[in-house]
Parts: sequence; C-alpha cells; structure tokens
Amino acid sequence: MPGKVEAEVVICGAGIAGICTAYHLATKHGLTNLLIVDPESPLSVTSDKSYEGYRNWWPGPDDAMVALMNRSIDLLEVLHRKHPERVPMNRHGYVFASADLTRQGEMLAAAQESCDLGAGELRIHEGNSGTPGYTPHTTHGVFDAPSGADVLLGRKQIQQHFPHLADTTCVLLHPRRCGWFSARQFGMYMLEQARERGAQLLSGKVVGLETSAGAVSGVRVATESGEIRVNTATVINCAGPGQQRVAELLGCDLPVTHELHMKVAFDDHHGVVPRTMPLSVWLDPVCFDWSADERKLLAEDESLSWLLDEFPGDVIARPEGGGNSNTVLMQWNYRVQPSAPVFPIPVDETFPEYALRGLAVAIPGLKVYLERIPKSFVDGGYYIKTPENRPLVGALPGVSGAYVLGGLGGSGMMISPAAGELLAAHIAGVPLPDYAAAFRVERFDDPNYQKLMEQWGTSGQVG
Repeated sequence: MPGKVEAEVVICGAGIAGICTAYHLATKHGLTNLLIVDPESPLSVTSDKSYEGYRNWWPGPDDAMVALMNRSIDLLEVLHRKHPERVPMNRHGYVFASADLTRQGEMLAAAQESCDLGAGELRIHEGNSGTPGYTPHTTHGVFDAPSGADVLLGRKQIQQHFPHLADTTCVLLHPRRCGWFSARQFGMYMLEQARERGAQLLSGKVVGLETSAGAVSGVRVATESGEIRVNTATVINCAGPGQQRVAELLGCDLPVTHELHMKVAFDDHHGVVPRTMPLSVWLDPVCFDWSADERKLLAEDESLSWLLDEFPGDVIARPEGGGNSNTVLMQWNYRVQPSAPVFPIPVDETFPEYALRGLAVAIPGLKVYLERIPKSFVDGGYYIKTPENRPLVGALPGVSGAYVLGGLGGSGMMISPAAGELLAAHIAGVPLPDYAAAFRVERFDDPNYQKLMEQWGTSGQVG
C-alpha cells in the first residue's frame, strides 16, 4: 500500500466480524478511510469453516442474545430480499429431537424461556391424531414463515413430518426463525459495499499497537515488502483466533478460550437425508452400535476402548447445496477440549466415521453407509469463547480508541451482522440499543455478574 499511512480506523482481521464492522462504519456512518489488515484472504481461516446456521433461539437469563440475533436476522433478511441470488438463505428452522420421554419437561421449559425472551409464540401439539395448527417447513419461504416454535409430542405425528428420524423420537422442538444462509456470499457482498466506499485491504500481520497519552496512535503491520506504520486513533480487534495476541499488544488480557470444532461433508448418494430437512440436532447421548465381535476387539485395545463409552448428544446435520447436490454436513463435538490455536488445523481422520455413526442413531437410514464409510471432506475452525459464551462488543478498557468484536464462540457468522452494527455505533458515538451493555468487556469486572454466570448452567451453544 504505497504511501498509505493514515486511516480513520484500522480493523485487525478480515473475517466476518471485521467485514461486517467495516460495512456498517462505511454505509451507515460515512467513515470511508478504513483499513482492514489480515495476513490471510478475506473470510478465510475460520469464517469459511462455518456451519452457516442462524437462529434467534437462545437461553437467558435476559433477552440480550435473542434481541441481538433478532436484529441480525433482520439485517440478513433485508439483504436477502434485495439480492436473493447474492445472499441466499432459507427458513427451514432448527429441529431438536429426543427419544427420551423424560426430557419433555426440560425441553418445554427451555422452549418457553426462549419464546418469552423474544423468540415468538410457543405452540404445543400433543397426541397422535395429527398436528392441526402446525405449519410444515416445506410449505413456506423466508418471509411467510411462522415465528416462535412448535413442539411435537408423540411418535406418530413426529414420523408424519420427519419420517427420516428414528421412530423412537417422541419429543421434537422446531424453532422457526432459524435456518441457514450463504455466509461467505453474504460476507463478500458486505466487503464489496465497504470497498466501494473507500475501505481498503492490506495483506499483513499486525505486530504492534502504539499509544500516546493512553490513546491509540498507530498500528505497525509486517508485510512482504517490509513494515508499515499506519497513523490512526482507532483500532478494532476482530482477529478471530488471533484476538488474544492482538489484545496483548495493548497489554490487555481477553477472557476467552479456544475450542477446535470440526465438520464433515459427505455425499449422501442413497438420498437418506431429505434435501429440505431443517438443521437437526439429536439431543440424546449416543452409544455406537458395534457387533459383538467388534465390541470384544475394542475392549481388548486400550487405545480404542473409549469407543465403547456413552458419548454426549448434540449430533448435528443439515443438507448442503442446491440443484442436484447430495451433500450432507455433520458436526459432533464429542471430545472437545480447550486448546491453543494451531495452524494448519490438525485433522482427525477417524472423525467422519464416528460422526456418521453418531448421526445414524438419529437417522437410521444412514446405517447403509457404515459398511463402507463414504469419502468425506473434513474442515473446521476455532470457537473463541467467553466464560458464558456471549460476544465481546465495545471498547477495550484502559486504552482510548481501542475496540474489540470477539468471543463469538460458534455464533460468529450469524451474529456478526448485528454485532458489527453495534460496534460501529460505539465508534460513531450514536445512541446504543438496550442490549449493548450485555456485551461490554467490563461486564466481567462486576462481582454480581460473576455470580450470575455461575447460575446460568447453559451457554446456548449448538455445535
């Protein structure tokens, strides 16, 4: 970037968080001298590994996450209505299913909580005599879909609408303002809009953040042609897996951990998974269906005996692609441990088989593939999580002009449209929405908030 040494705002990171923030700063607040810095291509590293789901389905204890996501979906829908081919999305909903009748009370309570917090009306359909008032996801589009959620109780009516699921499924929760969208296409559209208004990309690594009198004064960037110093009074940390490193350049310690989450894509050439299937989550614990001989061999091998254990639930799947695509995506984080980011990301070659075995418990038709596991494509990325798995959006304490949008923990693609808008509002100094305080960094300094986190018991994470 010859001669370019001044910027109103420097954005560290060209993932979805940085791009959404640049879009709102440029299109809503007229800041055109924006510099987005990243050593990698835009929307790579983590953003292009997304499951691309979106949902307004979140637990409390307050309505902040539901409100933020409702706003994010509003923004997605505006662009989808304007450019349906550029920003495709669907409204098939999410499905949470269980074959454990004892979970019914827990699932109903959780559903009522999310609905009360702003997700919409809760509709309960009991018995096996049909589902009057239930709108199947195959009968509507994005803009005429119901809101809220439906709960189906009873095996017969669940099989009527979701015959691919195990016939033991007796409780099914179907939140409706949910689905998935082409997050990469959405991000590229926003980047184009920001660049048309003057935002620029710089390929390089942020190696220094300079301050003067307690305020940001410059950013040092290492590029292939040498180090560049960018004079700026505003820097935004949107560095994804690198956000902790960038924060440390300012002497800050962000309350985040990293988890590696993987997903699998395989060709469902038998057509087991309906192409209109909602993003589906099997909630129950899973045990693999080994033969007697297999169980004996596994028990004798200490390195493999863990495969006989019961695994946590939350096996996730959805169809991917249009037209003649048979691709199915699977995700199941049965052995997740916090870890420092490592690149290139290590790939477990056994993961596709175990994910398929887990999913076959929920969708028994997939057992047809267990004799010969299909060739799969595996990728993944790091979830950067705060203790309660809510994002960090706002100023970094102690340094004037320093901001962060991070800790997106599995919700980055869906939440960034509204989170980027919120951060842009912080920087522009305009009035903030009511939910803004719930995402400030300094919330963790409040002893009452720390006590509240201990009582939550759930993060709202899916996948």
